[in-house]
Amino acid sequence: MNPESTFTARFALPGLAATAALGTRLAAGLQAGDLVALAGDLGAGKTTLARAILTELGITGPMPSPTFTLVQTYEAPRLVVRHYDLYRLEDPRELLELGLDEALEEGAVLVEWPERAGGLLPDDALTVSLTMSDAQLRQAELTGPARWASVFRGFASV
Repeated sequence: MNPESTFTARFALPGLAATAALGTRLAAGLQAGDLVALAGDLGAGKTTLARAILTELGITGPMPSPTFTLVQTYEAPRLVVRHYDLYRLEDPRELLELGLDEALEEGAVLVEWPERAGGLLPDDALTVSLTMSDAQLRQAELTGPARWASVFRGFASV
């Protein structure tokens, strides 16, 4: 990705309300063909953020982590979203068998553990890297296409 066409931002996430606010902004900018890569250690908040995005998109009811199924599909009112968890992926080529290309054609994709994709994710993905400062405070670093800058203009985590 060309540095002039790249968006980068950092936000503090001092609690669940801040994570939900970040999810709200991400949902607002999500379009068909988008892939949001959710990176971070175990317990960093990847699934919590994915659920916040899905909730903002209008998904109600259970939102199980796709840890064992590898992918969950959600039909939100304005967008089909597939949520992938690659933690148990043994070979990056398995991602192709899970229908990533079709998922991007049909809607948007959230991917936990994107580093296990072995370079098979699109270059224009938005990466959200979550880190923990302590048990309560998390940081989110976002990097992706420049169009995300307008989505986050004026955003300050709660």
